[in-house]
Amino acid sequence: MKKQIIILRIILIILLVIVFINIFGFSSQDSEESGNLSRTITVSITKNIKEIQELKSDEKNEILDTIEKVIRKLAHFSEYTLVGILLMSLISTFNLKQINRFLISLGIGFLYACSDEFHQLFVPGRTAKFTDVLIDTAGVCMGCFIIYLILLVIKRYKAK
Repeated sequence: MKKQIIILRIILIILLVIVFINIFGFSSQDSEESGNLSRTITVSITKNIKEIQELKSDEKNEILDTIEKVIRKLAHFSEYTLVGILLMSLISTFNLKQINRFLISLGIGFLYACSDEFHQLFVPGRTAKFTDVLIDTAGVCMGCFIIYLILLVIKRYKAK
């Protein structure tokens, strides 16, 4: 086996572990800490939107709550897109059919998403949501698809 492939695999595994630890850390936050972080991000994103800032307090909070939910789901999707990118990159270093690379990457990502939601059952004020597993898995799928497209472009470029 080429030394470069081994080094690449090690780097990808280290990056995956870092991302998994990061996700675990976010999931370990209790509901108050997690909610405060989400609200801080939401307020920061919307602070320069005049139409929101000029609303009455109740209306503004209602809008911010809705935006916060969207931001939380986008955070799930984004984190797991990165997981999909890293998993598909790692699995693509093995001599497997493309469909198997995709299915293995998707399966590992799905299992981690399930374990992440299960972990949240033991965190005060947090719950496990199957919809979050689906969003996370969709993110993994997107990451896998991104790597698939990149590899396809490289393959076609090399064929020329």
